[in-house]
Amino acid sequence: MPVSVPRPAVVLVGAAILDVLVRPAGPEVFRSGSMPVEEIALTVGGDALNEATVLARLGADVRLQTVLGADAAGEMVLRHCRRCGIALAERAVRSGLATGVNVVLVQEGGERSFLTNPRGSLRALRLEDLSLTFPPEAGFLSLASIFVSPHLGPPELFTLFHAAKLQGLTVCADLTRPKRGERLEDLREVLPLIDYLLPNDSEAMALTGMDRPEDAAGALWRAGVRCVAVKCGARGCYLLEDGRGAWVPAVPDAVCRDTTGAGDSFAAGFLYALTRGRPAAECARFANACGARAVASTGAVRWTEEFPPGALAVWAAEKLP
Repeated sequence: MPVSVPRPAVVLVGAAILDVLVRPAGPEVFRSGSMPVEEIALTVGGDALNEATVLARLGADVRLQTVLGADAAGEMVLRHCRRCGIALAERAVRSGLATGVNVVLVQEGGERSFLTNPRGSLRALRLEDLSLTFPPEAGFLSLASIFVSPHLGPPELFTLFHAAKLQGLTVCADLTRPKRGERLEDLREVLPLIDYLLPNDSEAMALTGMDRPEDAAGALWRAGVRCVAVKCGARGCYLLEDGRGAWVPAVPDAVCRDTTGAGDSFAAGFLYALTRGRPAAECARFANACGARAVASTGAVRWTEEFPPGALAVWAAEKLP
């Protein structure tokens, strides 16, 4: 019988919160005072927890580094991680901190608006909350979003990524839009440490000042990133590696109900394919498939619950043979 070779673990860094999703939501509630909606749901959320959940349910070995409050919302996140098999350190729970809860207002067509608590755990992660000694089975470090955590600026990111590279890990990262007008120059020491960067088109263009995703990817690659995959929604993604770029088309006829967490599912799919040793183009195709499944459901990770036991692994094997 063939010997099963353990795949490298993924260490994820970023936010773990709860989302209250309302769909469809519109401004008329402020005129009427009350209105019925199709769905109100309480789900786990946060960029890193979304990625960790998708990865774990696909069968990856996942270690999550985050921070939570010692409260009811934090306990819900802890129970979720235990159910999914996501390893979470005890140091993640911080007394005196409120676990983040976002209200996500989903419009017809899937676009979202957020209500957030700036004093909660969403933006509380600091370098001292992280372990920079990674487990020997770890092969990948993924920062779920550059610019989400205000305490993880370029100096802290350099420390985190440099530690990962010294220990032989492949470094991956996603982006959000710059919060303080940051530009490419602000990350000049950080970007050369990133092997795979997975921004969406608006994030990449905002950071680089470019007007096209292809040009933004080129600017990021020239700044030192080894491989850039720019998420472009219905257009698919633009992949640039070793100076050669190509479009990887989106899943045709995808239905969009809610874009919450679509980028996180894309990133998780990309990472999962990387753990299986697949080249970047195959990673991007599988990532597109995960993103398409995500937008067809309400919530960031509920699409992974729609499969009967064992069926998600079969689906992944079909998409990534």
